[in-house]
Amino acid sequence: MLTALSIFDFVLIRHLSLDAGSGFTGLTGETGAGKSIILDAIGMVLGMRPAKRFVRAGAEKAVICAEFDVPAGHPVWAVLDGFGIVADASEALILKRLIPARGGARGFVNGQPVTGSMLAEIGDHLVEVHGQHAASNLLKPSYHRDILDRFAGNDRLLATYRSKWSDLLAARTAHQDIVAETEALRVAAADLRAALQDLEDLGLVPGEADKLTADRAECLQAERIGGTVREALSTLQGTEADAAIAAAAGALRRLVVSPGIQAAAGSMLFDTLQGATDSFERASIETQEAVGALERLSVLAMGDDRALEAVEARLFALKAAARRHRTDPDGLIDVRDQLRAQVGQIDAGDARVEAARQRETEAAARWRHAAEMLSRSRRAAGKRLQAAAQKELQALHLGRAKMRFSIVPLEDSDADSKGTDLVEIEVETNPGGGFGPLRTIASGGELARFSLALKCAAAEAEGGVATVIFDEADQGVGGAVAAAIGERLTRLGEARQVFAVTHSPQVAAAASIQWRIEKHTSGKSLGQMRATVLDAEARLEEIARMLAGRRVTPEARAAAERLLEG
Repeated sequence: MLTALSIFDFVLIRHLSLDAGSGFTGLTGETGAGKSIILDAIGMVLGMRPAKRFVRAGAEKAVICAEFDVPAGHPVWAVLDGFGIVADASEALILKRLIPARGGARGFVNGQPVTGSMLAEIGDHLVEVHGQHAASNLLKPSYHRDILDRFAGNDRLLATYRSKWSDLLAARTAHQDIVAETEALRVAAADLRAALQDLEDLGLVPGEADKLTADRAECLQAERIGGTVREALSTLQGTEADAAIAAAAGALRRLVVSPGIQAAAGSMLFDTLQGATDSFERASIETQEAVGALERLSVLAMGDDRALEAVEARLFALKAAARRHRTDPDGLIDVRDQLRAQVGQIDAGDARVEAARQRETEAAARWRHAAEMLSRSRRAAGKRLQAAAQKELQALHLGRAKMRFSIVPLEDSDADSKGTDLVEIEVETNPGGGFGPLRTIASGGELARFSLALKCAAAEAEGGVATVIFDEADQGVGGAVAAAIGERLTRLGEARQVFAVTHSPQVAAAASIQWRIEKHTSGKSLGQMRATVLDAEARLEEIARMLAGRRVTPEARAAAERLLEG
């Protein structure tokens, strides 16, 4: 409930701070005193669209703060969590609206910035305002369904319905996705099958591209070695160096064994000739060995042109396939597996679609059952609530009016997360005039009294919004009717926090707390507003003024005393 309200530089209010209590609080004061300004301020902090005219003349900005005591588990905490607002249910919830004379308005919840629309959604869970100019939830057909659900205690049915609704949406989306996927695959079936066949024909092997690249490098390396060896062998063979060395070695050997040279054995000439002969013989042997080694190396390094061609052809095929599928050769196996899965889906497409359709059908059946259970509860609650509210209308001087809940089944395509019913309160304000939507037929004063009748009828069962504000619900009535309105506001105050702007002494006397709103003017000043919480003596005087006018008589005080005594 609202526990405190602070208003700064708002229209005629320089500074106003009020502590709010539980039960029924009456707001009284002379016509034009500014009672509606307080309601406008509350509307601002609850997200109503601001205007520059709300900033007090000469001030830079208007500021409104409202403090609420909200129990844990209240729906507003879920709303705050959805907005990402950090709040502790054990602490006060503070809403603040700042309206500058220049620039855009700003909103805050517990010091955290929020938009006006966020404030409005939060405010919808905290306060209801009913009256001549205030936007009432009763003007929103979507709220009428909530009235019935709270009255009927449909929390469990609603939770079951939302679960089945969510399941249906998921099953429907899955069905649509599978149908679309299957159709797309069917359109591309020929291309998919051809692409898969090409990859199957390649006989892909993991890591093959790297191995082929290594094999190709080895073939090219062998080819380069073989060319160099053949060049060296050709050089040796082409110069006939082996034959020349062998001939020189033979000539020197014959010379060494000749008789003349043998006679000089041991001489320097003989030793030098013998060394030269040995060197040429070794050179001849090593040259022959070198040629043999080159010949053997030439055979070993001889490249296999056909093997190289095969390796390069395989690499080209793999790389060409990779380019077609926008991957690398190693990624072709994944592409092949994906194509196999897609072709498999094509082959099993009808079965998948049928299975998905069946799941949606089953989910729809469970959803419709939950929707019907919810609708039955609403129809039964609608009859009970309209009968109870009709009794309240009798005492509120609307006995000729009739009210009913119109519950119309929606098409499946128009259903939402709250059910398959279009619920709207319809009224007939004049006998024979026919029923029509409450939002278009009821006047401002009638709307407040219709709301009061509903609130009183549903007070014990209805949860949700704890603070209700009525702006002149007693307009155009007096006497016993006004007393009945006061009695019902008091009764409603036992279950809710109620504020009512009233000009009726009977209604004011029924309040447990009374605020007097006054406007003071000085010279050419626009005046200032102030609000006073009245004690017993001041309250007696205020109600006497409401009875007698400006000149309070002893008779008026006596009548006021009787009203306060009940």
